[in-house]
Amino acid sequence: MQSPLTGTKRNTAPFRCDIVGSYLRPESIRDARFQYESGEINAEQLKMIENEEIIKLVQQQKNMGLQTISDGEFRRTWWHLDFFLGIQGTQKIGLPTAGIDNRNRAESFRIVDKISFGDHPMIEHFRYLQQLAGDRMAKMTIPSPALFHFVENYNGNDVYSDQEELYQDIIHVYQTAIQAFYDAGCRYLQLDDTTWGTLCSSRHRMLLRNRGQDPDQLASDYVRLINESIEHCPEDMTIALHVCRGNFRSTWFAAGGYEPVAEELFGKTQVDAFFLEYDNERAGDFQPLRYIKNQFVVLGLVTTKHGGLESKEMLKERIAEASQYVPLDQLCLSTQCGFASTEEGNMLTEEEQWNKIRLVIDTANEVWTQSPAILL
Repeated sequence: MQSPLTGTKRNTAPFRCDIVGSYLRPESIRDARFQYESGEINAEQLKMIENEEIIKLVQQQKNMGLQTISDGEFRRTWWHLDFFLGIQGTQKIGLPTAGIDNRNRAESFRIVDKISFGDHPMIEHFRYLQQLAGDRMAKMTIPSPALFHFVENYNGNDVYSDQEELYQDIIHVYQTAIQAFYDAGCRYLQLDDTTWGTLCSSRHRMLLRNRGQDPDQLASDYVRLINESIEHCPEDMTIALHVCRGNFRSTWFAAGGYEPVAEELFGKTQVDAFFLEYDNERAGDFQPLRYIKNQFVVLGLVTTKHGGLESKEMLKERIAEASQYVPLDQLCLSTQCGFASTEEGNMLTEEEQWNKIRLVIDTANEVWTQSPAILL
């Protein structure tokens, strides 16, 4: 282990201690959602309750000392579907439930018409967060364009017979989305993506081949899709990519290190930062990070899948290991994922959630100590 770890603080995104985005939903929101679905309250009443809880959440994040502020995805039922279903030309569909935990809502989306970004409700969601953020950085999280195609490709559609036409329309949707969020004040946008977790998995790579798809070609296509989607991003907007292997109610669906996609993903994707899961053996070792160039790597060393608290010394040792492949001043620290990728949330308490956040903050402040920049 390097002794001591003496990196510098940062006052721009990504921050040395950062967040993935989602937080456990308070009981009031869970109750309100149930009341809304049963017709007991209307959409405006639900929004008011969400607003009240987001105000509390933002203040709690500020009190903790975070520079990155999110709305906890409190208005969403899914981390990805709410965004996809806000795109014009998409429609919610049900999925077969055989073999699926009955606590899971088996839902997805399908393209039913030419897609466009349109008047997406999440722009207004971000504006509300921006008003509350004050001197902190308001962070928006949306699913990536690669995931949009990956899910769509699995479900199929009767609108696009030409794959290149579909790619171009997805790219246009995301270019429009990025500009719309920017115009609303967003300077920190995270693309969440389970596609890469799937492409890391030997089991899932085999299943893709059985469907007649080459996982290596998909990786190449998806790097292109991401790069072209973000190529007109304004210079003062940070774009991050978060790679996930599943997080529904503390479960996971894919396992495998980053090596199968590392050269393509890390060597060619033009995002500013990668948020990478590294909380257990399912993510493999740090060697694939050798392909990282000038991007930041936010190490997801603190798990959100249970409430047990990691050792600060262990986290420092892991950061030191990673710094053998990526310079310490290109590294940051976060939890491995959010705390509630769906409204059900992970299997830990709110107190345990905030203890995790405090651990990230305290560890980052001890590792990256040299700078008069804002205290994290």
